Amino acid sequence: MSCEVLMNSSLQQRFNGRMPNDLRPFNIDWDPMGFAVSSLVVHTGSTALLCSVSLKEGVPRWREGSGSGWLSAEYRLLPGSTPQRQNRELIKLSGRTQEVQRLIGRSLRAVVELEALGENTLLIDCDVIQADAGTRTAAITGSWIALERAFSRLMANKKLVKNPMKGQVAAVSVGLLDGKILLDLDYSEDSRADVDLNIVMDSYGRFLEIQGTAERKAFTRAELNSLLDVAEPGIRSLHKEQLLALEKEV
Repeated sequence: MSCEVLMNSSLQQRFNGRMPNDLRPFNIDWDPMGFAVSSLVVHTGSTALLCSVSLKEGVPRWREGSGSGWLSAEYRLLPGSTPQRQNRELIKLSGRTQEVQRLIGRSLRAVVELEALGENTLLIDCDVIQADAGTRTAAITGSWIALERAFSRLMANKKLVKNPMKGQVAAVSVGLLDGKILLDLDYSEDSRADVDLNIVMDSYGRFLEIQGTAERKAFTRAELNSLLDVAEPGIRSLHKEQLLALEKEV
């Protein structure tokens, strides 16, 4: 199927009222946790995550003496976040959990000047309150907002000399379902998608990560290009939402 046919075939309203290239409603609730440097709940449609930032003195042993800091992320599905209760992952983490939290950490480190942290570690915690697909992408988008606010507060408290942030990062899912390209899939769409991609981009339009899977059938180079063409403006819109959330913080 050609790129043109793919794009034209997707111009139909989805069952939830969105057009194929529409994001889910995005909003932020600020500072539910009083002891974190910063925290927020990010909502993308029915998906909701608690993202918090903590600062700890010192760095991992392999980084000691470098004069540079570190950033690490943890991700969990809370027990009541899915229709069937999730068991708490305490000691042994599932492969999916490890993969997602590494993705979050990589994505955020790509836009942070670690040398500006000194030998300190930033810990990003992403806890899924409600999962309706897109939890890893929402975690990246929401954590960047929390991290930017944390840097502002650390500078105000004289714990940082300069803002280590080098740019924005946001992420979104895009999929191919019944020959149609859909942006920001919810679970009803994600669970049936033939192709599922998670795209991470910075504010300069550069890709930080592309995770693509043929769930039910292989996809072509032309289809991949079309998927990216839909994801890119979606991420640019999320970059704008991030800045709006920072402006609206009270």
